[in-house]
This record gives sequence, C-alpha cells and structure tokens, in this order.
Amino acid sequence: MLIRSRRLRATAAIRNLVAETDLSARNLIQGHFVQPQEGTTEIGALPGIARNGIQATLRQVETDLKLGIRTMLIFGVPDREDKSPEAKAAFDASGIVPKTVKALKDAFGQDLVIMTDVCLCAYTDTGHCGVNHGATILNDESVAILAKMAVAHAEAGADMLAPSDMMDGRIQAMRVALDAAGFEDRGILSYAIKHAGAYYGPFREAADSSPKFGDRRSYQMDPRNAREGLKDALLDVAEGADALMVKPALPNLDLIWRLREQTLCPIAAYHTSSEFSTVKAAARLGWVDEPNLFREHLTAIRRAGADWIVTYAAREALEKKWI
Repeated sequence: MLIRSRRLRATAAIRNLVAETDLSARNLIQGHFVQPQEGTTEIGALPGIARNGIQATLRQVETDLKLGIRTMLIFGVPDREDKSPEAKAAFDASGIVPKTVKALKDAFGQDLVIMTDVCLCAYTDTGHCGVNHGATILNDESVAILAKMAVAHAEAGADMLAPSDMMDGRIQAMRVALDAAGFEDRGILSYAIKHAGAYYGPFREAADSSPKFGDRRSYQMDPRNAREGLKDALLDVAEGADALMVKPALPNLDLIWRLREQTLCPIAAYHTSSEFSTVKAAARLGWVDEPNLFREHLTAIRRAGADWIVTYAAREALEKKWI
C-alpha cells in the first residue's frame, strides 16, 4: 500500500487543520529605540525602524496595540555627552528609559507588557557592556551597576527586566536588588545564551553602542559551544531568571530546541538586526520574497520551541498580514 502524505496537504484548509506550529501577535515582541530628543531619527541599517522621542514612542505603541502587539522591549539611546566610564546614566531615574516607561504606563497601564534592556553598552564611553580597567571588562563592578539599572527601570514601572550584558552572576544580583527594593513581582528575562559574532552590526548603529576597542568575546559566548550555553542558561534559572533568551535566533535553532527540552521556563529568541536587515536588503534588490521569507524565519523559530520572538519585523508582519 502506498502511503500518501499529500492527502493532508491537498487544500489550504486541510493544511491549516494539521499545522503543528502557530504564529500570532502574542508571540511577537517589538523592539523600540528611545532617544532624549523629541521626534524621530531614522536608522539607515534598519529600514522602517527609528529612534523615537517619548511622544513619538507613545504614538507608535498606540498603533502597535491596535495590531495586537502587547509586548515591547525598550533600548535606551542616551546623548553621547551622557556616556561615561562609570555608565552613570544607566541607572539615572530621570534617564530616557525610566521616563519613557513612566509615560507608557501612564498612557496604557496594564494593556502593555514593558520589557527593558539592561546593559551598559549604550552608556559607557567605550561601548562595552561593562565598565573597564584598561582592556579588561570588569565583571563584579559591572554587575553592581546593572543591578542599580534594573531597580531604576522597575521603579519606573517596567514589568520585566532583560539583562543582555553577559556578566557572570548578574541574574542573582538583580534578583536580590529587585526584591530588596520591593519589586518581588517584576520578572527577569535573561539573555541566557548570547553569542559573540557578526549578527549585531545594524543594532550597534541604532543604539550607538559599537565597542571603541577590542570585541566582546571575553563575555559573550563562543558560537562553537552548545553545552556551555545550556549550562549557563540553567544556571540563570537557578539564580532567579523567570524566562530565558537565545540570541541570535536562526543560527541557534538547535539550542532553542535543546533548551526547550531541559527547562519549563518560557523561552524567547532574538531575531537579530542582521537577520532582519539582510532580508530587507535582498528584498530591495528583488532577490527574495520578503513576506514569505520573514514568515518562514519566524515560523522556524517558533517550531524550534521559542514562546516569544523579539523581532523588528513584528509590526510590519502584522500590518501587512504576513502571518
């Protein structure tokens, strides 16, 4: 007897009936770059994405909510004169991220889930994710600042803190600091597996966070290693992380899958700036089918086991009904 698998592919209705992976607005997290200046600054390397002042961010989020996007991840882009060796602006209660979070909560309340990036790269004068002594990025000194930053964001109303720095021990330090400040109810989404490499170029333009010397390989993970990433992810859970992030997404579908089998925590994956921008660039040249390629990217990430996807394509995918 011939086994005919095509019976379950015969029509769109049947294909939808037997589909194993779903993808909807609730799975998507839209990234936002916020700047102190009002108005909008276009980001050349991220077509359709901009740095926005507070009022422009409020208008954009109102539009996003109508599309069904309920979750956002905020990246602060402070003025260059506010960058310093000690990254003091990172935990300034009157800084751009706390001010934006307060405005968003005042405007939208519980309709919106606000996540904030907790990292020092946009706030140090070196562009590194921690403070430095010469060419060395200092771990424990950086962790102390990151914990203050997490509390400042929580005080402003952030629902979940998302540390992307990759310093050792930062999850435990943030959990202790948040609890001590009365924010036991605020979650931590740890960038648990974040590989060093070439996937972040457009983001660094957007956030003005390119390192001024060296690279980030002494603290971000080696993409050749899988067990190391899984070990650190499970360690983050033990330290108090509520959810885990894998970044970049497409090169690490195997790690998303393996992590899904080892933890019950929600798993997020970061569809990075280069994963987004390369599709945009190829589409501009007529080389790829942009809607279908983005759909296949996001579906593959979901199929691997990610519950949430941080992607710059979220707004456009919903607006143009690509998913």
